[in-house]
Amino acid sequence: MTGATFLDVSENLALVLLGAAVALVLWRLFSGPTLPDRIMALDLLTTLAVSIIGVLALRSGVGLLIDIALALCLVGFVSTIALARFVLARHALHEIAALPEPSVPP
Repeated sequence: MTGATFLDVSENLALVLLGAAVALVLWRLFSGPTLPDRIMALDLLTTLAVSIIGVLALRSGVGLLIDIALALCLVGFVSTIALARFVLARHALHEIAALPEPSVPP
């Protein structure tokens, strides 16, 4: 087996495995019972998309795809942080709403 053949087989195998991982993550995204589960699925979906772009960049030899993957990484990181802050704020609102009303003496 030559190096080029090994690289071609490895790229194909990586794309198949990443495609299977994307299918499983999409299942988790749509069936996740809680909002944090769905946020983690979106974060993992971004990571898998970056991985697929990396494999495609290796296969095609186009260096611009690496820049696109890097930009997607940054956007995915910022969106995960923003969604995590949203969940924390939502949780804090529920805790405040659950507090008993202060009693005022007559």
